[in-house]
Amino acid sequence: MLPSEDFVEVFMDVPLQVCENRDPKGLYKLARAGKIKGFTGIDDPYEPPLDAEIVLQCNTGDCSTPCDMAEKVISYLESHFSFLVLAKTGIVLVEVMFFLSAWIENLSGGNRETALEKSLSPSSNPSKPIVLARNPKVNKLQCLENPLSPQYNGGIIVNPELNDGLRAWSTFGDAKTEHRESNGNKYVVAHSRNNPYGSMSQKLYLKKNHLYTFSAWVQVSEGNVQVTAIFKTDSGFKKAGSVFAEPKCWSMLKGGLTVDASGPAELYFESNNTSVEIWVDSISLQPFTEKEWRSHQDQSIERTRKEKVRIQAIDEQGNPLSNATISIKQNKLRFPFGCAINKNILSNTAYQDWFTSRFGVTAFEDEMKWYSTEATRGQVDYSVPDAMMAFAKQHNIAVRGHNVIWDDPKYQSGWVNSLSPSDFRTAVQARVGSVMTRYRGRLIAWDVVNENMHFSFVESKLGQNASSVIYNSAGKTDGLTTLFLNEYDTIEKSGDGAASPAKYLQKLKEIQSFPGNANLRMGIGLESHFTVPNLPYMRASLDTLASANVPIWLTEVDVQGNPAQQAQYLEQILREAYSYPKIAGIVMWSAWKPQGCYRMCLTDNNFKNLATGDVVDKLLHEWGGSLMGMTDANGFFEASLSHGDYNVKIIHHGVTDISSSTSNLKVDPTVAGRTTLIHQVTA
Repeated sequence: MLPSEDFVEVFMDVPLQVCENRDPKGLYKLARAGKIKGFTGIDDPYEPPLDAEIVLQCNTGDCSTPCDMAEKVISYLESHFSFLVLAKTGIVLVEVMFFLSAWIENLSGGNRETALEKSLSPSSNPSKPIVLARNPKVNKLQCLENPLSPQYNGGIIVNPELNDGLRAWSTFGDAKTEHRESNGNKYVVAHSRNNPYGSMSQKLYLKKNHLYTFSAWVQVSEGNVQVTAIFKTDSGFKKAGSVFAEPKCWSMLKGGLTVDASGPAELYFESNNTSVEIWVDSISLQPFTEKEWRSHQDQSIERTRKEKVRIQAIDEQGNPLSNATISIKQNKLRFPFGCAINKNILSNTAYQDWFTSRFGVTAFEDEMKWYSTEATRGQVDYSVPDAMMAFAKQHNIAVRGHNVIWDDPKYQSGWVNSLSPSDFRTAVQARVGSVMTRYRGRLIAWDVVNENMHFSFVESKLGQNASSVIYNSAGKTDGLTTLFLNEYDTIEKSGDGAASPAKYLQKLKEIQSFPGNANLRMGIGLESHFTVPNLPYMRASLDTLASANVPIWLTEVDVQGNPAQQAQYLEQILREAYSYPKIAGIVMWSAWKPQGCYRMCLTDNNFKNLATGDVVDKLLHEWGGSLMGMTDANGFFEASLSHGDYNVKIIHHGVTDISSSTSNLKVDPTVAGRTTLIHQVTA
């Protein structure tokens, strides 16, 4: 499963009695009878491993289900290793889950049927979805000899693996379709295509208020060709996703959609290159209710953003204190969550108070951009961004550097537009060296060439490899800070081909493959300027992007629309992003100005929350906030806490007095077991 030089130590922390019960050779029994000396756990002390990568705990009376423990192992493997070997051998995550669940259940002494087993049992509802909604590592496999099995067994797609000929499949547009078989694998082919939408199709019925995840495995007869999955509905055409397909291999197309009204729909595939054949297999369309989707988000947050924490109150003699009051208050959320600011914050204390009480990361709306710091050639002025950097440092707020160069011709100073290519090259080199040297080591990220998939101003002056050259220069100037691409409509809209997930990965690969760029610290920036969010497409797009194995940030989140819609959609977007394990940070694009924000404000001009601001506060409370409880008979209090810094206070009502103790608690991201904190309370 893992590379030959790697292994993962899994510590299964179970009671000694379980080990004795499952001892087939009776060694524990012989040791207790004195017939075996120096037996670990009996007359020789057991020393638990100190640095196990994964700890599965079932030794405190609170034992997770085998399925939950298996998911913990899977989560670790997903975040540290590629499933390349698994995919090539035909093993999928569900099968790994089965194996781990059974193995863990045997070790932990349990005999319960796991939730996953129930969901996949032949006697269960066959339409019940599996809770494994994400597998970004599959997208890392650019070319498989044979496609993997369809997700969710195809969901509502009829004949998803084409094992029953062309049953339920028809021809769409001006093309011919046929059923083929190669090396035991059966699939459908569209050939003799006379228009881009000439392909195979299947008619379906889609429901409003459902979220549909889509996937298919695609191959073309020649070239490297973009293939898009489209659903024709009564209200229009819905692009579910796309992939760049190749010959002699199968590439996974992932996407998703929602519909405006329940009704008939027809799935088909499209490619602008009409000379190629389109081959399709292992198609899946799985519906989820809004409740099921939210449940998946909550489970993912519990698994990836939180840790189980056990706090024990004891007296000076080490005796547990029952019925003590535990108060936990978060001082800082470890996950980077913030909002853009502008220079107005420097002179407005109300703005400062509102912002600093909520956020730990920011970006400057305009103040660090080239046209702001060098409006006139040669007259560079960093006084405003310097003051904003000082403000951020004073309040322990991290800053993203936005941006070094903007590829949009609309946002260039007049003097820049007038430069010859030679002078422009010199000016770009000076800009990179100036701004990146000034703030080197003081930022957590750089948006280096902004929006270079939608625009090409720099390329028009310096040639097609201009972005790659600038990233190379940026890496030499500030190589320890992550260098981001930053684009819009990659996760917001399924119909924007300029910056689709597949195009994004192509651009990233282009920059990384440029001579000298192989070791650059790269990152994926997703601006996230939404209108109506398509959460299944957003999730599928993140799965595709996550295969690049670089940090992913949502960098400019906002929503266009009326206030009620803005709040509703903002909550959906932030929950989806926070629940996605590979999202490393979120910045909203709601810097306050008296005349109004870019598209979405969080407060009014008196810094009273709007509905969108209430959403932010609600989520911050869910992701941290404070809680209280009482210790049990053994002095324990258990809570699931988001990664962050906390203040913990214990109050104990004794027979004659009241005692208290306060301490700090750090809950760090880790897969290696649960954090236990013991507080000593003076009786």
